[in-house]
Amino acid sequence: MAESDSLSPADTAAADIAEPIEVPDRARRDPTLVGRLDPAAIGLERNPWGGASGRFLERAMRHTEGALPSRWLHIALRNALLARAESPYGIDGADWTAERAWLLLRMGEADAARMLVAGVDVADFTPKLQQVAVQSALASADPAGLCPIRDGLSKVEPRIAPLVDAICSSLAGNPESAAADIDDARRRGRIGGIDVSLADKLVGAGQDTKRAVTIEWDPVPGLTAWRFGLASATGLAIPERLFADAAPQFRAWAARAPMLAVDQRLPAARLAAGLGVFSGQSLVDVYSAQYDRTDPDELTKSDAWQLRLAFVGKDQPTRLAAMRKLWLKADKDPIEREATRAMLAIAASQVRPDAALAEDAPNLIASLLAAGMDQAAARWVRALADMDDRPQDVCWAMLALGAPSTRGLDLSYKRIDQFIGRDTSEGHRRGALLVAGLVALDRIDGPTAGKLSGRYGFGLDRRNEWTNLIDGAAKRGQGGTATVLAGLAFHGDRWSNIPALFLFHIAAAMHATGQDFNARMIAAEALSRS
Repeated sequence: MAESDSLSPADTAAADIAEPIEVPDRARRDPTLVGRLDPAAIGLERNPWGGASGRFLERAMRHTEGALPSRWLHIALRNALLARAESPYGIDGADWTAERAWLLLRMGEADAARMLVAGVDVADFTPKLQQVAVQSALASADPAGLCPIRDGLSKVEPRIAPLVDAICSSLAGNPESAAADIDDARRRGRIGGIDVSLADKLVGAGQDTKRAVTIEWDPVPGLTAWRFGLASATGLAIPERLFADAAPQFRAWAARAPMLAVDQRLPAARLAAGLGVFSGQSLVDVYSAQYDRTDPDELTKSDAWQLRLAFVGKDQPTRLAAMRKLWLKADKDPIEREATRAMLAIAASQVRPDAALAEDAPNLIASLLAAGMDQAAARWVRALADMDDRPQDVCWAMLALGAPSTRGLDLSYKRIDQFIGRDTSEGHRRGALLVAGLVALDRIDGPTAGKLSGRYGFGLDRRNEWTNLIDGAAKRGQGGTATVLAGLAFHGDRWSNIPALFLFHIAAAMHATGQDFNARMIAAEALSRS
């Protein structure tokens, strides 16, 4: 046969479709063993779930709030959910992946959720995993990710299935079919308004001849994953009022949406860094992009300029002055404050410990610990003795919990009692957190902790169903189960909502299951943010 000049357009389209590839059995992946992190590399046992029931873990994860008040618990929980380990008993492997990915999405971890979903062959998808895969693709602002799972979508997501068909047809180079699908969906009326308009705009974006689509946000009452994903994929700015009324994960998703301008991503990136979705370095990268886009005449007034000075100012006073401005600006909001601390960690590590810097030391140490730089933070131990009581107490308490060892730290009953005596927080709350963390990390003995708890009424010996569950998981070496139960206990958006009793059992469980680093960082964070 001659070349394609003798073929009709329909024949050409058919000729361009590759024959289905049969995947041999040896190449198929085990749906019961899905994850991206080696459990041993993150301090967990080979089987972090042990003999825990999959249905029990499923219920615990469903009742866990997405945004946790602890940045380091967020990081620990994310890593546990990403661990490559066998599914717990009593739950389908693909459903277990779906539950983990769904919690990650609620935590704002779009990339992590997508990695889990991608670890299961589409042939092994269950209806639950297919639904979560849809949410994952939308959270990642990647509508093309819907196309591999479109075949069974009419059963699990019938309202959006015709629009997904249209989007995938457009991406495959069939604009006429895509336009017909959009028009058909609009006529049928199962989904309408901005949801159809966003799909129409995305379909038009893939055509040489653009379909004119105007997006009106004014009548839209709220933000959904569909609206976020399609708007972000086309670079549309979502109104601030919709973000303000939506769950925090939407902003965290926006932080990594590639089509959004850096000015749109920056507020989201700050929230993502404060929650633990972004590292401090990732936030620095976003500020670097903003620095490059800022008008030279406005540059010296920007936070990006102050951040640059904090890193490469001509001398230490200049760098510290820039850090102080950034700390002060973020001081009123706990998430903003933690994001700024993590962002400034490397700059803080360049400051030589000195008692003369006692007023800056609490923020410098908190910044180092926010990024997990415990060795650098421990260098401040030798400067404590020459500080006045107030800054010394703040720094000593963080280092007593967060430093990799207790070398050079006075952890006697007398010193702890002095700290509690000078603690002005309501009910000596900071003192209670300190004692809870120290005994959990085995840095003071049980009798000392009991004496202090009894004297000040900390109630660290109280028990309930949750304490029995997390203690039992720790005794059985179930690090992943203990971490899930820790996330279950953390409600609200502030550390003030977390009792010292909870910190004690969480840190103790992590310490007992090989997650000493996480235990120390969570305990130190409790002091730095309270």
